[in-house]
Amino acid sequence: MAKKNRGFRYIYGPVASWRLGASLGIDLISQKEKVCNFDCVYCQLGKTLVFPQQQKTYVPTEAIIAELKSLPEVQLNYITFSGRGEPTLAENLGQAIKAVKEVRSEPVAVLTNSSLMSYPEVRENLSGADLVVAKLDAYSSDSLSKINRPQPGIEFDLVVEGIRQFRANSNTRLALQIMFIEENKNQPEEFWPLLDYIQPDEVQINTPLRHSPIPPLSPEDIFQIKKCFSAYNEHLPEEGKINLVSVYDAKPKEVFPISDESTLKRRGKV
Repeated sequence: MAKKNRGFRYIYGPVASWRLGASLGIDLISQKEKVCNFDCVYCQLGKTLVFPQQQKTYVPTEAIIAELKSLPEVQLNYITFSGRGEPTLAENLGQAIKAVKEVRSEPVAVLTNSSLMSYPEVRENLSGADLVVAKLDAYSSDSLSKINRPQPGIEFDLVVEGIRQFRANSNTRLALQIMFIEENKNQPEEFWPLLDYIQPDEVQINTPLRHSPIPPLSPEDIFQIKKCFSAYNEHLPEEGKINLVSVYDAKPKEVFPISDESTLKRRGKV
């Protein structure tokens, strides 16, 4: 069992991810306040107080690698870029992914809100990962405004087109994560045209089970939503079927975190 180490500032976990198994987090933002261009109604990190004006380097790549090199022996399924904000706001994300893969053998994932995927340089940064989990809670401009409350200038059509461009031009595995709450639970069919357009490898059906200002949907609600996506899958050829997973299906993997509980709470992981 790995000993807890309070000296790590930028890596945390591993956490028992329902999507990724034993996942070691890398927080390439690591600021006191959340840095995000969304203000999602369900965010476990609380409200977005100030929208960022541009990408920048928050944590030097060298600092991330130094911590990884001092990591005790630990069993991992993924190393995942996620934390106190949107990782694509870190302009050194692509460099950091490449550097991590030079010192570790585990696959690398990035959890993104998809807001900046319309930019070619962001898609290039993401293409170095083995898996990109792209948020798409909305099925229209109106639902984007109500659920994700984005920074002015972020438009639904551009978000969708950015995800599609990434899927079409990258070999990286792409999963869409959809957070279902009361606002969008009755419209799963509205996502069908988006699935036709994007053609992801996987759809992750989520609801906020961690501490959140919004209550989660029930297992029955999520079962019905997954049933709707299964009906969509039935119309696809065998080789084109989308892998479907839901948060209530998952069997959490036992993990032994090197981080203390306060570190995990600060990043919304408990």
